[in-house]
Amino acid sequence: MKRGRLGSAIRGFNCRSLTGTGNFFCLITEVLFQRLARLSRESRGARVKLTGLVLPMRVHILFFGILKDLAGKSSEWIELRDGAKVADVLAHYQSVIPRMKESIASLAVAVNQQYAGPETVLKADDEVALLPPVSGGSGRASIVREPIDTEGVLKRTKQGEDGAAVVFEGVVRNQTRGRKTLYLDYEAYEQMALDQMEGLAEQALRQFQVREVALVHRLGRLQIGETSVLIAVASAHRAPAFDACRWLIDTLKRTVPIWKKEYFEDGAVWAAGEPFPAEIPRGSF
Repeated sequence: MKRGRLGSAIRGFNCRSLTGTGNFFCLITEVLFQRLARLSRESRGARVKLTGLVLPMRVHILFFGILKDLAGKSSEWIELRDGAKVADVLAHYQSVIPRMKESIASLAVAVNQQYAGPETVLKADDEVALLPPVSGGSGRASIVREPIDTEGVLKRTKQGEDGAAVVFEGVVRNQTRGRKTLYLDYEAYEQMALDQMEGLAEQALRQFQVREVALVHRLGRLQIGETSVLIAVASAHRAPAFDACRWLIDTLKRTVPIWKKEYFEDGAVWAAGEPFPAEIPRGSF
């Protein structure tokens, strides 16, 4: 058996000085060092190319509303091929969760808290939220879990130059289509919902020329008679205040990712949401 020296890591030590088992393991170690040294020389100064091998990437999937029930979880990580698109995510879930097929066409998708279409290319560690039609901080918008203080919000919104203040309160009612309601649970894709609400506030100020607006939405469990959402608009004149308030609540219910689950004496269901506006990309592809 050919004997020699170990690699540079143990330079100066010769396996001939060992006998028996020690000599055998010394030689095995020497061979390993030689192979590692050869690989190091081959790869030094150049990138290793894996021809024909596509490495997977992981993305974080979030489920909301009825989709959370269908998936049986609120989130998971999945592996996709490098360069995969939103459409690949949708195709994956149509395959692994057949009941989701009927919902795909009405879904919206957000990638890293921005609405995205099926052709959006994904990157490793992206956050992909699957959003069913919506039902349903700081600055002009806030999301809370405690009872909404309507009087306090209105007091902060009004100023001396205002000639009108319009307030809308969405309130939990005691029945839906004849079924007695026990309570509601609200959930949201929170940071995106807050960003969307802030954006609506800014748009209302520009579009209706009102002086100030405030939007507050509550999450969690709400009892009958409690306020789930508050819109307050202050303006010099009543007409733009009414118009802005109506536009804000209608648009919020259609576009902001907040959902409610209704609990009845004989069961519970996620409230059917209004379709997303045409400008928001859908899950269909």
